[in-house]
Amino acid sequence: MTRALVTGANGFIGAHVVRAALEAGAEVRAMVRGGSDQRSLNGLPIEIVHGNLTDPASLAGAMAGVDTLFNVAARYDLSRRARADAYRANVDGTRNLMLAALRAHVDRVVHTSSVAAVGPPRDPARPADETQWAPVEDAPGPYEETKILSERLVHELVRSESLPAVCVLPTAPIGPLDLKPTPTGRLIRDAASGDMPAYMKPAGLNIVHVSDVAAGHLAAAQRGRIGERYILGHRDGNLTLRQIIERAAAAGGANPPRLAMPSSLAYAAALVDEFLISALTRQQPGATIAGVRLARHRQFFNPGKAIEQLNLPQTDLDTTFTEAVNSFRTLKQ
Repeated sequence: MTRALVTGANGFIGAHVVRAALEAGAEVRAMVRGGSDQRSLNGLPIEIVHGNLTDPASLAGAMAGVDTLFNVAARYDLSRRARADAYRANVDGTRNLMLAALRAHVDRVVHTSSVAAVGPPRDPARPADETQWAPVEDAPGPYEETKILSERLVHELVRSESLPAVCVLPTAPIGPLDLKPTPTGRLIRDAASGDMPAYMKPAGLNIVHVSDVAAGHLAAAQRGRIGERYILGHRDGNLTLRQIIERAAAAGGANPPRLAMPSSLAYAAALVDEFLISALTRQQPGATIAGVRLARHRQFFNPGKAIEQLNLPQTDLDTTFTEAVNSFRTLKQ
C-alpha cells in the first residue's frame, strides 16, 4: 500500500483509519464533503479532496493514482426521515464508488459495513458471527436496511466483476475523536457525567476500541481474503447495557442509573421524539424507533475470525472506557 484513499475520512472511524494508514507509511488522500467539519483531521500530513458518493463525477479524480480504497463513508442516521438520503448515500453511493474503483484498477478495497448486516444472534446463547446475514425485511430502520444492501452489493461485484474487496463489520466502537458523537458515544458520555435517568434492560452491545477497528481496516487491506467479511469487535466486549453504563459511570466518577425502562415506554418516547419533537425543531431525535428496536435485542458478536486471521488488536476494556470518557472531558474544555 503506497497511496490510500479514505472516504468519510473526517468521521469517527474514518479519522482513525487515516491515522492508521499514515502509521503504516501510506500517502493518504482524505475524501470529505465540502463544508463538513474537518477538525478530526487537523494537522495531519494528508491530501484533502472534496467529493460525495452521490456525485460520480467527483469520484474519478479522488481515485486517481490510488492503490487502496477504504470506504468508510456512510449516512449514519437511525431516524426514519433519513430513508431517502440513506439509500442515496449508502446504496447508490457505494455502487458509484465501487464502479469508480474498478475503472481505476484499484488493487484492494476495504468496505466498511456494519454488524447490522449480521443482525442480532438467532441463538441467544451464542454470539453471531460472519456466517449469519440479517434479512432486509427484519431491519429495524433505514440505516440497517441500507448497510445490508450495500454490503450485498459489494459481494455481488466481487463475484461478477472481480472487485478486489474485503468487508469489515465494526461492532460498537468507542474512543477519542467521537465529535458528533455517535449514539454509542452519547451513551458513554451521558453515563460518565451522570446524565442518564434510566436504561433499557434487555439491551447489549459489543464494545471495542476505535483504534482497534482502524487497525482491523489496515489488516484487512494487507491480509484479508477477497470476498470475505470480518467482524471487528472485542472478544470480551459483549456487555449488557447495564454493564456498559456502569463501566462508563465508574470511569467518569458518576453514579449509574438504577431505573430500568420498559421497552414499551421507550418505544412510545421514540415515537413522540421522532415524529413530533424532531419534526417541529428540525433537530436530530434523541431517541429513534430503530434504536429502540435494536435495544430489544442483545447485539452480541463473535470477532474470533478477525482476531485469528487479521490479528485484530484487543485493547483492554478498562483502558477503552477510560480513554473514551477522558476524550469527552477534553472536548468540553
